[in-house]
Amino acid sequence: MAGPLKGIRIVEMGGIGPAPFAAMMLADHGAEVIRVEKAGMIGFENDPLRRSRRSISLNLKRPEACEIVRRLATDADGLIEGYRPGVMERLGLGPDELLRANPKLVYGRVTGWGQDGPLAQDAGHDINYIALSGLLHGIGPKDRPISPINYLGDYAGGAMMLAFGMVSALFAVRAGGSGQVIDGAMSEGAALIGAMTFGLLAGGHWKDKREANLLDGGAPNYGIYRCSDGKFVAIGAIEPQFQQALAKGLALSPGASRDEIAAVIKTRTRDQWAAHFAGTDACVTPVLELEEAPLHPHNIARRTFIDLDGVFQPAPAPRYSSTVLARPDPPRLEGEDAEAILGELGYSGEDIARMRGEGAVI
Repeated sequence: MAGPLKGIRIVEMGGIGPAPFAAMMLADHGAEVIRVEKAGMIGFENDPLRRSRRSISLNLKRPEACEIVRRLATDADGLIEGYRPGVMERLGLGPDELLRANPKLVYGRVTGWGQDGPLAQDAGHDINYIALSGLLHGIGPKDRPISPINYLGDYAGGAMMLAFGMVSALFAVRAGGSGQVIDGAMSEGAALIGAMTFGLLAGGHWKDKREANLLDGGAPNYGIYRCSDGKFVAIGAIEPQFQQALAKGLALSPGASRDEIAAVIKTRTRDQWAAHFAGTDACVTPVLELEEAPLHPHNIARRTFIDLDGVFQPAPAPRYSSTVLARPDPPRLEGEDAEAILGELGYSGEDIARMRGEGAVI
């Protein structure tokens, strides 16, 4: 792999949720990531969250399978896992044991509630974590909150925070520091994303209710409007000069109400409005469907999306001025690289055949 993380080796304990996304990001930027699959965990073929990693499938109920993970961790810069607190310890793969064998190891953990606290062992999903952070309360129309898919907790508050923590801790090791454990909680990461809103609230510039603020649909010049074809445009004209451009394009006076803007927007299709406002500073964009986004001229020009084996998916981001990122590889078959990985760890062909026969290697 090419990229700024070239030379870094990460062990990923296979699962669902934020850990695979974090592993994808690290691999996108050049790290060598070995994914330790749990049999049956793959949800669908060509899942973008599994791209650019080698795969070995192990039955962690077998002691020899856990020993393979120990060997992998001894030769790695980092390990990431997203299991409930205590699961890795019960397997004999907790941070205390692995850091004794490899004091430079960065051990990344991501859970919903964190490794300790009253809720640490409770089940939950994205919607639960952002509910506790306070963010969910502000998302949606006046009458009720709505779930913003699983972007805020799983991927922004969990995966991206874990990836950032891994890179930060790896940098500290390269600077002479010791390995350490990263305790990533999706509920805390989501709360951190709301730092600006909490600041505005404290300063008296944010109302703690929905559709009552500039950025939550409370202002007519910042919101989503339905067009004549049933599709939508997004308007984000915050600054005065952008509001003036919007008003001019709609043939309305500055300060027009939401109802006035809605009535005008309803007279044309989404794509007609996109063409009408093209090249202006009115901050009007079409709300694209998922299948449309890869075909937009800007996304084509920027190569925002790539096609891997027929699956359109987001390309690695961000870009670097000097470092070239390699094109991601399609996901490997579950356990496809077992022989190669085990051979690198010193296992013989006879050892591998025996462990396959005993069910340690799947």
